[in-house]
Amino acid sequence: MAELRNCPTCGDFFNYTGVRDVCAKCAANEEKLYEEVYRFLRRRENRAATIERIVEVTGVTETLLHKWVRKGRLQPALFPNLGYPCDNCGKLTTKGKLCDRCTADIKNELRTFEAAKEFRENVEAQNRGTYLADRKPK
Repeated sequence: MAELRNCPTCGDFFNYTGVRDVCAKCAANEEKLYEEVYRFLRRRENRAATIERIVEVTGVTETLLHKWVRKGRLQPALFPNLGYPCDNCGKLTTKGKLCDRCTADIKNELRTFEAAKEFRENVEAQNRGTYLADRKPK
């Protein structure tokens, strides 16, 4: 079932079906821009172009470039200076939502948390088995 939404680019209403997140008019415009960017990048001398250079030459927005890389339309294996910002720190990445450094930091924090949790459980288990035998009744 389609859902009525506003196009984030032009503000017009369109039926959102889960395929595109913009209206048909803006999708056609995005496709023209994509073709222009892809033609630019296909030339051997432009394959290593930075995002800033692509924006300067083609007039496409950085956000749209990031979207195409995230969806796999522009592949960083073919164009090494392309990527999209990490959701945590903003550094360019080519896979997932987080860059390698942020992923490693989170994994390290999880290991530390798990070790601390295990230590607390061991201390609690030892305290449960301890009895005070030398206490004198009053």
